[in-house]
Amino acid sequence: MVDRLKNKVAVITGGCSGIGLGTVEKFVAEGAQVMVGDINDADGAALEARFAGKVAYQHCDVTDAPQIEALMAAAVARFGGLDIVFNNAGAGGTPATIAEMTPEGWDRTQSLLLRSVALGITYAVPHLKRRGGGAIVNTASIAGVQSGAAPIAYSVAKAGVIHLTRIAGAELARSGIRVNAVCPGLILTNIFTANPERVPPAAAPMVKAAMAKGAPNAQPINKAGVPEDIANAVLFFASDDSAFVTGEHLLVDGGAFIGPRHVWDAAAQAEREARMRG
Repeated sequence: MVDRLKNKVAVITGGCSGIGLGTVEKFVAEGAQVMVGDINDADGAALEARFAGKVAYQHCDVTDAPQIEALMAAAVARFGGLDIVFNNAGAGGTPATIAEMTPEGWDRTQSLLLRSVALGITYAVPHLKRRGGGAIVNTASIAGVQSGAAPIAYSVAKAGVIHLTRIAGAELARSGIRVNAVCPGLILTNIFTANPERVPPAAAPMVKAAMAKGAPNAQPINKAGVPEDIANAVLFFASDDSAFVTGEHLLVDGGAFIGPRHVWDAAAQAEREARMRG
């Protein structure tokens, strides 16, 4: 622990599991007090007990604007101010293709993944300004920079988060507020098995095991991506280590988008060369 966030107050949405939980743990270790917003109340209570005095929990459905506003206010009321916001809460959204899309599925996904981030920024700004500035970090995705990584509604929402980050960074820079985004690649969390319509609960353990086995070979860096990998990047953007950085998005994907698979995978390269030889 080096106390990079000593005396800082942070809000983290979706902080009870996955990337959010990994970031809560990282922030507490670095000296921050953290207000967690989530819809998993039992996990939130357990998190409060685990980090007594350092973490507080408030129920927050980020598709409900007043709940986001109340979460920011609760952090100030509990800890005396607000310095950092990590707009992280999310899920996979509708799996529909554009040909299958319903208005309800589209709107629900955009509300959860894009509108919530915009409003998280909006409601944080007055509190951050009262502290003389601060840092906002948004969870985007590699799906926001290239097709093929996720369903269309999710991908478009994450592309929106990246552009929102850029514009908000410009608008808020002279107020001392930096806005940046992380773009996770394949990270082993529950997001892939959270929808019972896509993965029946009985099959979830097998799906998780298969993903854990295959994850190291999904990108050039030969290891599975874990929440701590993203938490480290969020910590960089939240701390003074990134004092000269705003409006940026950082791919934390093990090199997945470094180029076509044959660039880094010897087997794929050999297969490609064999095809070229005819």
